[in-house]
Amino acid sequence: MIRPARPDDVPAIHRLVRDLAEYEKEPESATATEADFHAALFGAHPAAFAHIAEHAGDGGTEIAGFALWFRNFSTWTGRHGIYLEDLYVRPELRGHGYGKALLAELAGICAAQGYTRLEWSVLDWNTPSIDFYRALGAVPMDEWTVFRLHGDALAKLGGGVRAS
Repeated sequence: MIRPARPDDVPAIHRLVRDLAEYEKEPESATATEADFHAALFGAHPAAFAHIAEHAGDGGTEIAGFALWFRNFSTWTGRHGIYLEDLYVRPELRGHGYGKALLAELAGICAAQGYTRLEWSVLDWNTPSIDFYRALGAVPMDEWTVFRLHGDALAKLGGGVRAS
């Protein structure tokens, strides 16, 4: 079953993000707290959204994985889309269709809302995920390179600018 995340899912989302960071070999980079996730997902003005995949096992229902996303915008189409920040299914529950179901849910949101794109990034070395995405019909945007400003470089560039 796929459903929107609820506030009581925040500890599980936090734990799964930590697991994802371990898988991606960057556990020290995952500094978000449960409070950060709660504010982003359920605060006064949510900026991000999440969906949960539930697994019905012998011991009851448990969270199998999640998709955390936000709306983006294409100036070329003049419409919103979804940027999938993270998709993660617990290793022991992979192969049950949860990843595909989470992506299908987001694709359904795109269709229902008239959004024109569902996009995400994947690490070059993550061939199991790349193969999975290609099997769904996703195409890599090989001509594009992701850039990021963070840490000292971000502070230096934005140091003289005040948020309005």
